[in-house]
Amino acid sequence: MQAAPPSAPAWDWLPFRGRALPQQPSRTFPTRAATPHDTTRPTLQIPRRAHSVLARFGCPANFHHSSSTFPTFIMSGLCTNGATVVLGAQWGDEGKGKLVDVLAQDADVVARCQGGNNAGHTIVVDGKKFDFHMLPSGLINPKCVSVIGNGVVVHLPSLFQELETTESKGISCAGRLLVSDRAHLVFDVHQVVDGLREMERGGSNIGTTRRGIGPAYSSKASRSGLRVHHLYHPEAFEEAMRKFVANRKKRYGEFAYDVDAEVKRYREFAAKLKPMVVDTIPYLNQALNDKKRVLVEGANAAMLDIDFGTYPYVTSSNTTVGGVCTGLGIAPTRLGKVIGVVKAYTTRVGGGPFPTEQLNAVGEHLQTVGAEFGVTTGRKRRCGWLDMVVLRHSHALNGYTCTNLTKLDVLDQLPEIKIGVRYRHTKSGQIVDHFPADLDFLAECDVEYETLPGWMTDISKVRHWNDLPKNAQTYVRRIEQLMGVPIEWVGVGAGRDALLTVPRA
Repeated sequence: MQAAPPSAPAWDWLPFRGRALPQQPSRTFPTRAATPHDTTRPTLQIPRRAHSVLARFGCPANFHHSSSTFPTFIMSGLCTNGATVVLGAQWGDEGKGKLVDVLAQDADVVARCQGGNNAGHTIVVDGKKFDFHMLPSGLINPKCVSVIGNGVVVHLPSLFQELETTESKGISCAGRLLVSDRAHLVFDVHQVVDGLREMERGGSNIGTTRRGIGPAYSSKASRSGLRVHHLYHPEAFEEAMRKFVANRKKRYGEFAYDVDAEVKRYREFAAKLKPMVVDTIPYLNQALNDKKRVLVEGANAAMLDIDFGTYPYVTSSNTTVGGVCTGLGIAPTRLGKVIGVVKAYTTRVGGGPFPTEQLNAVGEHLQTVGAEFGVTTGRKRRCGWLDMVVLRHSHALNGYTCTNLTKLDVLDQLPEIKIGVRYRHTKSGQIVDHFPADLDFLAECDVEYETLPGWMTDISKVRHWNDLPKNAQTYVRRIEQLMGVPIEWVGVGAGRDALLTVPRA
């Protein structure tokens, strides 16, 4: 990447160069009416840089597409009056990656705002499987710039390994990945400490992925962490690194760690990373000023939020919508659409409360049919019925504009399907319709369910809402009613095309 002219603002030499893209003359085509919750559905003009892509499909240079030509889920998914945010609404593994992949096909920028390589998701494109942990999945779109924001903690060995793997599958990432100079670094010593902390906890361990994420955020909070920009002050970096390791050995005792080798390795990483390092705050704000389509990809999910999740069985960052602002340096007023991704049943990995968990044949069925194994750790996911107390809590925190219901097809062979609608405290008889902070109190609660009939039909080939079995439609509509948020898409399979647009009721 070329160096910025000394007098130029940081964003002026980056992709899009801080200017609105030139617009082509347009022709008017009829479009369907916008729905009440969506104000961004009028005919969308294609930027000049996309014309070559359209030309491959036989589209004229001045082509102006409408919802009758392109899939409606792409047309309706992004807005230009603020960033579009995709967040997990449960305990993670809801299928955020697939929705982000679909929406990213129409995005100018895709940004990660928090977390590290402790989260993971799988995307299947043209039969190729991509596992993303550190990288934004917008890299799949060759016209999209991907941003790792200041709220992310970055393990550089994993970042470069993931880049290499992604490029080996035919995806060119050169010039399309930007890393915030404010992002904190995760070192191998953080991972060592992560394991030592879990050993200290003994039987009360919290199920960490041991990727060093928690210790890295601890370093950040205690103001002893190292950020990306520190890499470019090598002497000070080395001194801080040696001090950091020495302090950890004082705390946890002697452990094997070659500081000399680590310092040398990070000097090499610094050189490789330098073309990607920018101040992402002005870049993202300028993109929003220029009405670019900015998509934010949340990691983990609401119930793993450090403040609002099932503490202490949570991750170490804010995984709710507030983490978008602090993790990217954009104001709350710059957020346009907030999309919650909801799995049609509930799963979680590791320890912690799970009120609707099914330790029976139903749970085994969901785990087997849903292939519920963690992308990052390979651990089996715990499975259970959908929990509306969790989802209402999640909506209260994030204010979802709409949701994407995923993996509906996993329920195909169940004769009846249950939805947890409220809790009841067994000792007092108190009805609990909010998610409590006190996990001891929660353990004394039973779940009250609604039971709906299943559809006992394979829906994985269905591509239109009206072709879904009536009972499947009823299940979707009941979730809408109980959560109070419109469901805009329903997922019925792994592929990009297995995403149905839900009409307004």
